Amino acid sequence: MRILLFLFLLTNHFFYAQSAYPQDYFSSPLDIPLVLSGTFAELRSNHFHSGLDIKTQGRVGLKIKASAKGYVSRIKVSHYGYGKALYITHPNGYTTVYAHLQKFSPEIEAYVKSRQYQKESYAIELFPNKNTLAIEKNSLIAYSGNTGGSGGPHLHFEIRDNLERPINPMYFGFDIKDTTRPLIRSIYAYPLSEDASINHSNKKQKLKLIPLKNGNYIIKDVQAYGKIGFGINTVDRLDYAANKNGVSKIQTFLNGTTNFEIDFKRFAFSETKHINKLIDYKHYKTKRERLQKLFKDNNPLSLYKNTIDNGFLYIEDNTDVQYKIRVSDFKNNETWITITIQGKQDKSIAPIKKTTTPYYIVANQNKTLGDTNASVNFYKNTFYEDLYLNFDARNDTLFVHDDTVPLKKKFSVNFNIDKYNNTDKNKLYIARLVGSKKTPYYVSTKRKEHVLTASTKILGTHTLAIDDFNPTIKALNFKNGQWLSKYRFLKIKINDKGSGISNYRATVNGKWILMEYDYKKAMLTHDFNDAKITDTKNIIKVIVTDNVGNSSTFESVFYRK
Repeated sequence: MRILLFLFLLTNHFFYAQSAYPQDYFSSPLDIPLVLSGTFAELRSNHFHSGLDIKTQGRVGLKIKASAKGYVSRIKVSHYGYGKALYITHPNGYTTVYAHLQKFSPEIEAYVKSRQYQKESYAIELFPNKNTLAIEKNSLIAYSGNTGGSGGPHLHFEIRDNLERPINPMYFGFDIKDTTRPLIRSIYAYPLSEDASINHSNKKQKLKLIPLKNGNYIIKDVQAYGKIGFGINTVDRLDYAANKNGVSKIQTFLNGTTNFEIDFKRFAFSETKHINKLIDYKHYKTKRERLQKLFKDNNPLSLYKNTIDNGFLYIEDNTDVQYKIRVSDFKNNETWITITIQGKQDKSIAPIKKTTTPYYIVANQNKTLGDTNASVNFYKNTFYEDLYLNFDARNDTLFVHDDTVPLKKKFSVNFNIDKYNNTDKNKLYIARLVGSKKTPYYVSTKRKEHVLTASTKILGTHTLAIDDFNPTIKALNFKNGQWLSKYRFLKIKINDKGSGISNYRATVNGKWILMEYDYKKAMLTHDFNDAKITDTKNIIKVIVTDNVGNSSTFESVFYRK
């Protein structure tokens, strides 16, 4: 009887959790079966994934429908990020988001293009009022694409609440087939106090997962003492797709009592940066493996639930502890790890020597390192904890630790360029040196008199770099003097091998024309269906400028009837 009651309560709780959101309000934005390449809150570089990535069969141009009645409340067109994105606000207070679009529906496309021509800018952000672009449920709003930072054709789909917090769309009744339990790829144990040890070591240990026939795992013969914690690398797999996706929930149990839980149900964009504190950031940067720490390591994320002692384990000598980890996906497929821990203090282990440097950072205080020629400014709460930093300034290069420490917010890098001549001053920028070849990558740089400043959230080596290269511009699908009457598009390739492209401007016969910039293909494209080019003889002029102000101009003549 108790077992039946427990099962009833568990099922009822799961049903309530699912049905707390409207189940039949939102319909699928696509007419094809929903297959995902990305799940909600999946771990990405520096952020949680804020929606579902829906596969579009490797194609662009599929019809996107409004999931519910509402009005277009925001339209954003950008070269990066979401690319072409549409936001629809609904009467029930939620907002749906559709991103990486190829183009909008004819009415919305005309509305957007008229404003792009007014502003003379491809990149634009618009906030129509509720009476401008009213939308009915299942009406055509756009076509799927691969714009912005998309890594391939798909639709990025979100549902946000009235506080602009993204929620897992699966809670609203979207049915994605998933009959496969999450996969545990690795597990590590962390000694976290000075006297802590795991298997006769005071260093992080990779533990051996022993698979069971039922799909779960056990770990035997773990000896530990002191304050410890665990971290796992885990992914979920859905039916009909080979992608490695994020899981829905991770829970841990100490002797049968829940002591930690992380629920990837909803988050705020303001906290997504804390993903780098959720994972073992140093491990990720050095091993390219994302370990999710199963303890609340000074992390303000709202995803944590039901934590006791912040998920840490305090193992005493001569005790036996059973520690269990439950990893589950949205469909409640689950994988368990059972770890039997024997408390045993090992006094023979030599303590780890603390690494100190002359540069100690107190997290809740401002700190400046360097001199008048080159310096960094760390503002209050740039770091999560106090720490010693490696720092050195040589000539025009700043060595600021290495990129193994996660930051809460940006710090500034400053270089005095007074010693350079005026010509060189105008071509200098701040770069971060990346990889074994120390390749310079442009960091957004501002100049005030004789000082260059850049803000960044990435530690590492920063230097002054000079850009002597003008951008390159080349016609792709036409030649000078060619007739283009039967052409739909005008295509031009642009590139810059120095600081990168900052902006571009295209005119025909002196009038601005809209050219869409696809940075992945380094291509500008004009659609003749805009009907802005009406003359027979046309002189096209394109000016491209890089991030330090070097510019190139391209001119050509074409004809149309």
